[in-house]
Amino acid sequence: MSTLTAPAEARPDPADGATDEALPAPVLDVVVPVHDEEDGLEPCLRRLHAHLARLPWPSRITVAENASTDGTLAVARRVAAELPGVVVRVESDPGRGRALREAWLASDAAVLVYMDVDLSTDLAALLPLVAPLISGHSDLAIGTRLAGSARVVRGAKRELISRSYNLLLRGTLATHVSDAQCGFKAVRADVARRLLPLVEDTGWFFDTELLVLAERSGLRIAEVPVDWVDDPDSSVHIVATARADLAGIVRMSRALARGRLPVADLRAQIGRGPLREPAVDGVPPGLVGQLVRFAAIGALSTAAYLALFLLLRGVVEAQPANLVALLVTAVANTAANRRLTFGVRGRDGAGRAQLQGLAVFALGLALTSGVLAGLHAWDPHASRLAEVALLVTANGLATLLRFVLMRAWVFRSGSAVRRTVVVPTPVALPSLAR
Repeated sequence: MSTLTAPAEARPDPADGATDEALPAPVLDVVVPVHDEEDGLEPCLRRLHAHLARLPWPSRITVAENASTDGTLAVARRVAAELPGVVVRVESDPGRGRALREAWLASDAAVLVYMDVDLSTDLAALLPLVAPLISGHSDLAIGTRLAGSARVVRGAKRELISRSYNLLLRGTLATHVSDAQCGFKAVRADVARRLLPLVEDTGWFFDTELLVLAERSGLRIAEVPVDWVDDPDSSVHIVATARADLAGIVRMSRALARGRLPVADLRAQIGRGPLREPAVDGVPPGLVGQLVRFAAIGALSTAAYLALFLLLRGVVEAQPANLVALLVTAVANTAANRRLTFGVRGRDGAGRAQLQGLAVFALGLALTSGVLAGLHAWDPHASRLAEVALLVTANGLATLLRFVLMRAWVFRSGSAVRRTVVVPTPVALPSLAR
């Protein structure tokens, strides 16, 4: 297996903390990307350095300085001159993902780690994070704030944003990781050399793209619940980051749908077998194919729903007519999407899928019933045409919500990539003498 050798100019400068002779190849290289972190950098590095000294493997801290405009670089160099095993890399072009990628590719360590400079994640999780990689059990490891046993302190806004983002990822890119953007990750160096050249994003979407490529390539990803306390002084710009993340999701969705991501070649390089999609005749495995099938079934379901509603409306009031029409078409819709959109056949799990489909139906019912209630509160004598017009709009929104939930929850096992897992070999550890 070929490896990438870091060019001479990519290695840490002797003035930035250590030479290759002073700092032998470590097992762990903990990269801390920084941009305008003059105030918080020094306590972070000292705390991290003290913690790494207690681990049983030789370690290094790499400060990946990323186009700072304050005194961050001066602080980093001063601390690196004082603490052994701390080096500084300077990346003049902006982009957290770029700084992290270049630092990882230049490293000679066996396991590469990334963590945010604010150390929001309790460092006690570092050992559980890297242990699966050193033992050979996993290829990547991520900290997760969304596991049941994680302990998280943060505001409601960030909690909502985080959960919504990860739900969106499961619905669009069919990823199974629970927390794609927790700033606490590790990867085996041999795996990183294969994955990193394929990651296009150089900013905050870098993490997500790396994980999607890894998962699609059949790599094993370990998840470690973490204790995490939100940094109130975080410099992350939520709106700009969300915009960039959405652009990344759209780009990757298109590439996956068109077969342009080289995951098959990557699987061959890392020794995995061919990617196996659900073998169901006539069912397209990609997102675009699923959308087309779902839209066609949705159009037929909407037509049947409206016809049934109008038929019942001549006998009963609007709300009962809406309930019966939506319930009947929801059952038929779930059955059709199970077979035709998501490629799930046979009786196993059909009852469970219908129960979950009814839960999704309840959300649609709440939306359409709310629209009707609002219309009648505003105009008690609203016409049938007004009822139908509003119901079409509300049902369209309910359909979009139904697709996301069906793909991410109801038929998750049917739409997920079926993978053949090959356990990697353990990392060859050097002497533990320090």
